[in-house]
Amino acid sequence: MNHHFTSEIIFHLFFMVKDIKIEDFDYNLPDERIPRHPLQQRDACKLLLSRPDGIVSHRSFHELPALLPPGTMLICNDTKVINARMTFHKATGSRIEIFLLEPIEPSDYAITFQSRGRCVWNCLVGNLKRWKEGTLSLEISPEGCGSNVKLNARRLNPTDGNAHAIEFSWDNPDVTFASVVEAAGNIPIPPYLKRESQQSDATDYQTVYADVKGSVAAPTAGLHFTEEVFEDLAAHNIPVRKLTLHVGAGTFQPVKSENIGGHPMHTETFSVSLPLIRTLIEHKKKGLPVAAVGTTSVRTLESLPYIGAALMRGDSSMHVTQWEAYDQQTSAFDTTVALEAIESWLSDNGEDSLTASTAIMIAPGFRWRMTDAMVTNFHQPQSTLLLLVSAFLGDENGYPRWKKIYEEALENGYRFLSYGDACLFFPYKG
Repeated sequence: MNHHFTSEIIFHLFFMVKDIKIEDFDYNLPDERIPRHPLQQRDACKLLLSRPDGIVSHRSFHELPALLPPGTMLICNDTKVINARMTFHKATGSRIEIFLLEPIEPSDYAITFQSRGRCVWNCLVGNLKRWKEGTLSLEISPEGCGSNVKLNARRLNPTDGNAHAIEFSWDNPDVTFASVVEAAGNIPIPPYLKRESQQSDATDYQTVYADVKGSVAAPTAGLHFTEEVFEDLAAHNIPVRKLTLHVGAGTFQPVKSENIGGHPMHTETFSVSLPLIRTLIEHKKKGLPVAAVGTTSVRTLESLPYIGAALMRGDSSMHVTQWEAYDQQTSAFDTTVALEAIESWLSDNGEDSLTASTAIMIAPGFRWRMTDAMVTNFHQPQSTLLLLVSAFLGDENGYPRWKKIYEEALENGYRFLSYGDACLFFPYKG
């Protein structure tokens, strides 16, 4: 799937992509098509299949293993949603909501959750005008602690912006921040569900393979998987590998600019093990397909070659910028060679995994390097996730295939967004 673009084409593409109008990615989504809760049986949901020849068929999710081509490797995101939404009350009774975004001190996710006594996070604050200064406090009962713990929250360097550095401190040095979050917070379900989170969301809004804490939103394409589906994947000789990308609140950020060139893409942190890098290299060399579960796995996989290309240029900043994939200076390289550069760098530095960040924008005109099939849900109108899907599906006779597919899904009673139905997409080969 490695298309070879000339420098001139890439140069023009760079500006064409930025000129894409977000209004072209609108569609009418009736509110009754957005389920507030998932199906009781995860893998009983509908699965819309769009094959390379353009034929669309309607299946059930539990059929997925039989629909993947022989030799496919399936990649899942094993991030775990944290109880990121905390509610404090001032002495006056004012309700202040603090929404955890990402750790500042310590900045490493694994280390910050093991913090004892204190840590600092970048947070969104609800009802900020009621909290000009001072410390907020909350009595919590962490599991296995045996006594109540007093949790304090204090704004550092107050600003007028959206995100704020919040220092959390608590009065029991034996309690980790992971336990604090579990006791103090709630699962942050998406705003379009238009309800408060419930006890059932603690299970429903996690994949069955969720493992590494850090996300404020679930990688929802993975919500459909069950142990039975994984057993069937094994029976079909489809290996499943995992990476980690912590989903940020920016995934719900609407595109407010007329053209996508004016939209600042959110940054997310990811981690990929050295054994998986090596497996991907072997898979690429053999020409075997890679199927990504969810747009988060896609973003991680498609960011890897750009990290490798940067390392080949002597840049070890471990960050993929928004428009890098469309820049002739940074996109002219061989994918496998770039992956091998990551393997060499990790080996030379004694690292067993790559930790990096990405703000990659995947929109029509994107050159696909890693992903041959995609399991995903149906996405919001005018969202960056819909841009990604459009880029993957391509056009048929000049008409965007996503539009045809979404129209068919709406006509056939599919359920949309986080707790909705699923898709299995292959790029259109005509």
